[in-house]
Amino acid sequence: MSTLPPPPALRTPWLPKLVIAPTFVVSFLFIYGLMAWNGYLSLSASRLLPNYEFVGLAQYEALFESERWWLALRNLAVFGGLFIAGGMGLGLLLAILLDQKIRGEGVLRTVYLYPMALSFIVTGTAWKWILNPGLGLEHLLHQWGWEGARLDWLIDPDRAIYCVVIAGVWQSAGFVMALFLAGLRGIDDSILKAAQVDGASLPRIYWRIVIPSLRPVFFSTLMVVSHLAIKSFDLVMALTAGGPGYATDLPATFMYTMAFSRGQIGLGAASATVMLATVAAIVVPYLYSELRSRR
Repeated sequence: MSTLPPPPALRTPWLPKLVIAPTFVVSFLFIYGLMAWNGYLSLSASRLLPNYEFVGLAQYEALFESERWWLALRNLAVFGGLFIAGGMGLGLLLAILLDQKIRGEGVLRTVYLYPMALSFIVTGTAWKWILNPGLGLEHLLHQWGWEGARLDWLIDPDRAIYCVVIAGVWQSAGFVMALFLAGLRGIDDSILKAAQVDGASLPRIYWRIVIPSLRPVFFSTLMVVSHLAIKSFDLVMALTAGGPGYATDLPATFMYTMAFSRGQIGLGAASATVMLATVAAIVVPYLYSELRSRR
């Protein structure tokens, strides 16, 4: 039984490219075009409205002379370090526990992954209620008789940043667990059984064999979590709004405040460009190494 040849239009090699070209062009303009526009605004005298008068690096000089910007960078260092370490550490621990083929694994995996299904706005709002001294955990402990219990970190300028860390780790740990669990399930069982036959204990097997085998997963997870840490905005706004004072101000909240609340679009654009350069410095080397390894 003979088959009919495909229509000439389907044999045209440029037809698929023609179909996806409009979407590609629009996406390119809206993503990279707006990046370029933001970069030019950071070199302009823009304040309340865009002003295309070129002023060179004046906005960047003002940015790095701002004490609030340096405070935001210090907060990012604290938040980012603890968020990345806590999320990856807790996620790896949960993945190892679930990898033991425990009963009810499906239920536990769903429970651990559930926070990632929430938006950071919901997470921030929920933890704002939980950590509120007047109606959260501290109030509950006082009702139970522990009158001296204090959990007022949310209103303490020295500890408020750690509330953001707790909420962020709570939401990201399940996602990290899923990535590590997928990596654990991809390891050949024969290697683990051979190690057990040789008398290696389970902790030693994980420390010497399993965890080093997860190096690609570690790098991929680090890229994703680092990206989340640098651009964290909605979690901070919902939980602390950058306060008390500027105690939890991050570069993302600094950029929003300057560009949309203080009427300093050029300064906000400069901070956004610095954030973009930071993300690119993390992502581009990783993408280059991945493409190079595949070749």
